[in-house]
Amino acid sequence: MVREGEPSRPGVQRFERDFFTPGSPFTVIGQGELGGKAAGLAAAQSALANRLDRREIEAVEIAIPFLTVIATDHFEAFVASNRLLELVAREPTDDDIARAFLAADLPATLVGDLRSLALQVRQPLAVRSSSLLEDATHHPFAGVYVTKMIPNEALDVDTRYRKLVEAIKLVWASTFYRAARDYRAVIGVDESSERMAVILQEVVGRRHGSRFYPDLSAVGRSYNYYPSGHARPEDGVGELALGLGKTIVDGEPAWSYSPAFPKSPPPYNDLGELLENTQTEFWAVNMGPAPYDPARETEYLVRCPLADAEADDVLRLVASTYDPSANRLVPGVGRSGPRLLNFAPLLQYGLAPVNAVHRALLDACAAAAAAPVEIELAWTLDPLPGRCGFLQMRSMVVPGADIDLQEAEMHGDGLLVASTTALGHGSLEGLRDVVYVRPDRFDPARTPEIAREIEPLNAALVRGGRPYLLLGFGRWGSSDARGGVPVGWAQIGGARAIVEVPTDELRGEPSQGSHFFHNLTAFRVLYLTVDRQHRHEVDWAWLERQPAELEGVLLRHVRLDRPLVVKVDGRTRRGVVRHD
Repeated sequence: MVREGEPSRPGVQRFERDFFTPGSPFTVIGQGELGGKAAGLAAAQSALANRLDRREIEAVEIAIPFLTVIATDHFEAFVASNRLLELVAREPTDDDIARAFLAADLPATLVGDLRSLALQVRQPLAVRSSSLLEDATHHPFAGVYVTKMIPNEALDVDTRYRKLVEAIKLVWASTFYRAARDYRAVIGVDESSERMAVILQEVVGRRHGSRFYPDLSAVGRSYNYYPSGHARPEDGVGELALGLGKTIVDGEPAWSYSPAFPKSPPPYNDLGELLENTQTEFWAVNMGPAPYDPARETEYLVRCPLADAEADDVLRLVASTYDPSANRLVPGVGRSGPRLLNFAPLLQYGLAPVNAVHRALLDACAAAAAAPVEIELAWTLDPLPGRCGFLQMRSMVVPGADIDLQEAEMHGDGLLVASTTALGHGSLEGLRDVVYVRPDRFDPARTPEIAREIEPLNAALVRGGRPYLLLGFGRWGSSDARGGVPVGWAQIGGARAIVEVPTDELRGEPSQGSHFFHNLTAFRVLYLTVDRQHRHEVDWAWLERQPAELEGVLLRHVRLDRPLVVKVDGRTRRGVVRHD
C-alpha cells in the first residue's frame, strides 16, 4: 500500500515491521530513491512476471531473492546529522572515512526497522550499493562501491543487528572513498549529484560446514564483444564460476561460452593452456570465526581451493577431469586427475537447463529494456534442476557508428598497433598523449608498481583535459597481479584507447563479466589486444623516438606533434592505431 506523500513504485512494497516476513519479495525502507541497482531489479521483476518464456524451463525456480532497499533519504539524513561532509571535504584516507562512518549514529527513524529485520532474518545477507549514478548506461559505477557479505547467523539479535549496521555504514562510506571521488572526477560528475541507497538481499547458496556459497554464479550479456568460432556478437556471452560471483566481476578466471553454442570448445590452443587458465579457487561466505575488521569489505569472505568444493560434493555438477594418458577431458569427477571447471555436466549433458534459463532471461530482459542487457545470477543445484536467483540487470552500450576497417589498413607505413581482437566500435582522431609501459624495463613481478606509477600521471592528464592512449603488457584491470596490471578504473580513467600486449607469461581471455570490462564498454573506450599469431606487433621503436614529457621508472609519457588516429570495427573486431 502506498501512503500519501510516498513515491509510487510498482511491485515494491513498503517495509512494515509487523507484517514483514523473509519471503516478501521486494520492500523499501524510506521515502527517497531506490538507486540504479534496485531500480534495475524492479524492472527485472516486471520482466520475469510478464515477458519470461517458461515453456522449456518450467521446472526451475527463478526469482529475485528477497530484498529490502534502504532508500536515499536515510543516507542523506545520516550524512547530514553526523556532519560527515565536513570530514569528506578535507579529503581524508579511506580508512579515516570508514572509521568516521562506523562511529556515527544512525537516523532514529531507521533503527527500529533494522532491528525488526535482524530479528526475523537469520541467513547470509549481501549488503550492496545502489547509488543514483550506479548502473547508468553511459556513466556506470560498476565495482566502484562496496558490497559486503555478512553471515547473519549469530544467536542473539543484538549481534546480528550490529553487524548489519556496520555493513550498511561501510557501503555508505564507500560513496566518498578515493576511487569513487576520482571516478566522478574522470567522468565530470558533480559530488552533490550522488546519493546512496543500500540493498539488503538474501545470498543464494548452500551451507557446507563453515562455508556458504552458490553452486554456480553467472554473468550473461546479450551482446558479445569477443565472439569466437561460429558465434555472432548478437548471440551474447555467458561467464560461469563456482562460488560467489565475485570471481567473475573481479575479472578472475572463469568459464566463458556462447549461449548459442554451449558445447563449443573455448578459444585456447591446447588443453595445457586451458588448464592454466581455469578457475582454481572460489569465494564463499565464512560462517565460522573471523577476525573483527568491520572496515574491510572481505571481512566475512574466504577464498577456498577446489578441493573444498569437491569435499562438499559440488564439483560433480560443474567440473571435468583431465585424463593425461589420453590427453582428454572427461566430464564429472568420477576418476582421479586434475579438475577443470568447464561446467560440462550442465552445458554439454544438460543435468540442469542452465543455458536455457540464461537465454530465456536475456531475451526477456532485453525485450523489457528495449536494449541489450547484462544480468547477474546465482544458482543452487541440489536438488536438480535447481533454483536460479536473479541478482542484477543493467543495459549495455553496443556498436552504432559507421566504421568499416579494411584489411589493407592493418598494414603499411604509419601503423603503430593493429589488432584482430579489438573491443568497441568507433574512431578517435585527437589523441596526442601516449602513456606506455617501457618494454626494456617490464617485469611481470612489478605490475603493482606500474599501477602505482600510473595513478598520479592519469590524474594530471585528467585535470588538464588531455585524453590519452595507454599501452602495456597483460590485462589492464586484472585482479591478479600475475595476469596483468592490477589497476582500478579510476587509476586509468582518462585513457580513451587502451592497448594490451600479451607476453609468454601474461596471457588469457578478456573477462566480459568484470566490472572493469563493463566500464570499458559503457565509456566507449577502444580496447585493442595485439594478436601475435597474426604477426601484429607494437612499433615500439617509433614510440621511443618521440620526445618524452615524462621519463618514469616503468612508464614513459610522450606528447605528439600530430594526433593519432584510432579506429575499431566492432563487427569484424579489427582495430588500428596510426600515426602520420
